[in-house]
Amino acid sequence: MIELRKLKAAANISTPILNKILLQKLQKLIKSGEKIAMLTCYDATFAKLMELAGVDILLVGDSLGMVLQGAENTLNVSMHHMTYHTKMVKNGAPNTLIMADMPIGSYEQDNEAAYKNALWLIKSGAHMVKFEGGGKRVETARYLVENGISVCAHLGFTPQSVNQLGGYKIQGKTEESAEQILNDAIAMSDAGVSFVLLEMVPAVLAKKITESIKTPTIGIGAGVDCSGQVLVLQDLLGIYTGSASKKPSEFKCPRFAKNFLRETNSVQQAVENYVLAVKNASFPAFEHSY
Repeated sequence: MIELRKLKAAANISTPILNKILLQKLQKLIKSGEKIAMLTCYDATFAKLMELAGVDILLVGDSLGMVLQGAENTLNVSMHHMTYHTKMVKNGAPNTLIMADMPIGSYEQDNEAAYKNALWLIKSGAHMVKFEGGGKRVETARYLVENGISVCAHLGFTPQSVNQLGGYKIQGKTEESAEQILNDAIAMSDAGVSFVLLEMVPAVLAKKITESIKTPTIGIGAGVDCSGQVLVLQDLLGIYTGSASKKPSEFKCPRFAKNFLRETNSVQQAVENYVLAVKNASFPAFEHSY
């Protein structure tokens, strides 16, 4: 505990770390039944635009490895990448809740290492961190929460495990895997996480999880019944065409994505339309779900 106090003092951050005003705002939205609109963001310009458009949460995602760096996956993203982009997003959106991904290798070793890296992201401007997996990661989440770090648990398809999962595949299709995801969600909720993000799971399963836990859920390819939705910004704008090493013609857009820019000539309006569609539950539609 002495080491933890030293880390907190060095970061000049008090506990609890999450900005209470932003958290209370989201809690009011959730309590009233209003959906949460979340988008990935990696720079100050788009952060400012999204804040003006009413996006509730900005996710500095390790998806930057794909959409910014041109890689095929997120596995080469480092803490330095994440802290740099978190700082930029914070500069552009000082009044919006910022969630930052913990990249692969930053939280699996032990809980103290996870805490140190999470605190680094908080010092860079994040209010909350997100990491992937259930099982033994539940204790990691509990440890961070108990030491003042707000956490979003990422379940279902977990991009950092893409090789182990055999590619970008829907999770929770079998009774056994669905039960495991449900149990992980319950355990994460009991550990005190602030959100559970569900990626590429059947809509029926996501609905069951949302109804079974006290923690709000954020969906991506998980149906309309989650407490909120998230998209990668470049998918929303229809400009991502795969890794830099492949031809755009080889790219197949994921089912859960929708090009909101096609409906307007304005990027600002496209983001506003996304927020409205999430809020009125017209997105995701059936064709965007599994």
